[in-house]
Amino acid sequence: MSDHSTTGRAVGAHMRTGALKAGERVQLTDYKGRRSTITLAEAGQWHTHHGVLHHDALIGQPEGIVVTNEGGHQYQVLRPLLNDFVLSMPRGPTVVYPKDSAQIVQLADVFPGAHVLEAGVGSGALSISLLRAVGEHGTLHSYELREEFAEIARANVDAFFGDAHPGWQIHQGDAAVVPTDIERPGSVDRVVLDMLAPWDCLDMVSTVLAPGGVWVSYVASVTQLSRLAEAVRDSGGFTEPEAHEIMLRTWHLDGLAVRPDHRMVAHTGFLLSVRRLADGQQPLALKKREKVSEPAAEDTAAWAGTSWQAGQETADQGPVWDEANLGTRTVSGRKARRVRSHAQSIAEAAQEVPDGR
Repeated sequence: MSDHSTTGRAVGAHMRTGALKAGERVQLTDYKGRRSTITLAEAGQWHTHHGVLHHDALIGQPEGIVVTNEGGHQYQVLRPLLNDFVLSMPRGPTVVYPKDSAQIVQLADVFPGAHVLEAGVGSGALSISLLRAVGEHGTLHSYELREEFAEIARANVDAFFGDAHPGWQIHQGDAAVVPTDIERPGSVDRVVLDMLAPWDCLDMVSTVLAPGGVWVSYVASVTQLSRLAEAVRDSGGFTEPEAHEIMLRTWHLDGLAVRPDHRMVAHTGFLLSVRRLADGQQPLALKKREKVSEPAAEDTAAWAGTSWQAGQETADQGPVWDEANLGTRTVSGRKARRVRSHAQSIAEAAQEVPDGR
């Protein structure tokens, strides 16, 4: 691991500047705007149906060059930005999209030197943004239930920074339980959860999050958003929940033909944010409109995990908050292992990139 305290350079800075080096990821864009991302290697070759491009034609060159392969096709060469890296890196579980990661960092007010707790690491996309925000003097403790997901995330983060980040730790286990054995009460500045049932972590967050600290949860469905908001309100230890949804629409620019693109990145998830109150304090009862629509009995029963019949409620196991019922993609162990191997090979190449200009 590089000693950044002696070089005076930020973690991963050597992967973002200077001449292109073997082990780095580069983004190739053709005349149709199609992008491909490859890892440079000495004497390496990139084969397409348009011909062969030799990696040695790129290594040692500055960013922004235009190269021609053996078939006469040209490519613009740049290092991938964080957005590009996240969308091209090996993925097991679905990643938190850059538009949402940026808003999470902003909503949570993640600052340099902060101690952040993250649960639901997935493929490591959000971890990269959080580590950039806390810097080399901050810490990020990430909790992941599946071992292969944790390994994919570790490889992707190492590949982006070119080395292990000094402030990052991954812990495997149930995020509702494990953090209380590791984090001191009130020692965490920010909590970010990306999981199916974040309300299960309510007691954990109440214990480890410092007064005034921010908790942001990323959920995919309206039912999760509603259940979490009601659980936070019932706990009494947080401010009134605020919910957000981020949509991103690009524009077509061609002379006078300036219009929105036909396709856009619309719904990916909801963000719910609250702040921790001091111990023993209750949130203010916010004034509401006189006409308030109360949730139906069957809705309340669904949130509480009970069955509802006309005039009565009966306790049972309640709804199962899993990938199948929420319509999310389940990643098989076989695919996770394949992605893990790919991500680790990219990380190993990145760790060979020299840390210097």
